[in-house]
Amino acid sequence: MTQTRVNPSSGSGWACSPVTLTIQPSRVKLHSLHRRSQERAPFRACMMRTVDWDYDRNELRLIDQRRLPEALVIVSYLEHRMVAQAIREMVVRGAPAIGATAGFGLALAARESTARTPRELLADLQSAAEILKASRPTAVNLIWAQARIFNKLTGFSGSTEAMRQAVLEEAQHIADEDVEINRRMARHGSALLADGDTIIHHCNTGALATVDWGTALGVVRMAHEQGKHIHVLVDETRPRLQGARLTAWELEQYGIPYEIIPDSAAGHFMRTGQAQKALFGADRVAANGDVANKIGTYMLALAASDNGIPAYAVVPTSTIDLSLARGDLIPIEERSSEEVLGLQYHGERVFPQNAQARNPAFDVTPNRLVTAIVTENGVVGPPYESNLKKAIHT
Repeated sequence: MTQTRVNPSSGSGWACSPVTLTIQPSRVKLHSLHRRSQERAPFRACMMRTVDWDYDRNELRLIDQRRLPEALVIVSYLEHRMVAQAIREMVVRGAPAIGATAGFGLALAARESTARTPRELLADLQSAAEILKASRPTAVNLIWAQARIFNKLTGFSGSTEAMRQAVLEEAQHIADEDVEINRRMARHGSALLADGDTIIHHCNTGALATVDWGTALGVVRMAHEQGKHIHVLVDETRPRLQGARLTAWELEQYGIPYEIIPDSAAGHFMRTGQAQKALFGADRVAANGDVANKIGTYMLALAASDNGIPAYAVVPTSTIDLSLARGDLIPIEERSSEEVLGLQYHGERVFPQNAQARNPAFDVTPNRLVTAIVTENGVVGPPYESNLKKAIHT
């Protein structure tokens, strides 16, 4: 694993080193920045995907989301086990981004394998898939991406090297399609936002949570680019603060006005008429429309429902799991208590030394609290049991 650090601005743009990065084309523009050192040569403008395969070096490159907004760091991987660790430790996060990363993780596993026959290689890929699948159990996109690659290999009749290439090609197709799917979702979802709306947005669902563009935040971005005056109330999204750290940073890149609010303030802003919509993504949607998403989504949807405010989930159809009848069947990841207890205030520990904590990473929002689910195939409303099936098979 290697790292390249790029200094992010507090204003409008991302940047990449002209010397050390080879970056594939993307639809997110990254603007120029200047080095903090005494060198006068500026960083050149370039474009970067959250999840990106470097074809010159045959390695996977990820934006290390743990380091934002203080530093923009690009991390490179050559081994699938390290990719699984990156997913587990949230170097990369967001269901679509995790799915694409898992696909490229299998491509790395194919390159690592010393198999001499396609059958041996397939066995090595299946072992690697189990390691990757265990890294984040809630996000169904990870399982979906792996299944898609293995379906591609069903009945494969080529050479071992051709199989390796087929895995990489399918992983790249998954990544490329994610960008187009997100843009389609954004067009559908932007029609739900009116000029002058204030949106409460939970967690991070922008380009950082996908390969590029974003889901719920992509809807906001599309509405902004259409000329609508949109204001975003960004809840912090504790305990890892993906809203305060990542969503706020992305909104600055796009020039969209925002304010950060405590998670517990969302109900106040809705009750007092200071917000008109609530938007969030999902890591898995059950067949009945129950939505598993970052912890705190349930409370936000409850407050929205009590105040008659629409609450929209924005998800690609790959996030919809028709094999699970209801949300209670979705596995909920519980992460280390240190993510909660590690909080400091003015450099000092907040909690008593012997404090214990619980840290579920996700909760399930019942379908009755979800106004509609925005997909790349259109806006889906209740009854979700039938309409989600139609959306997937459109």
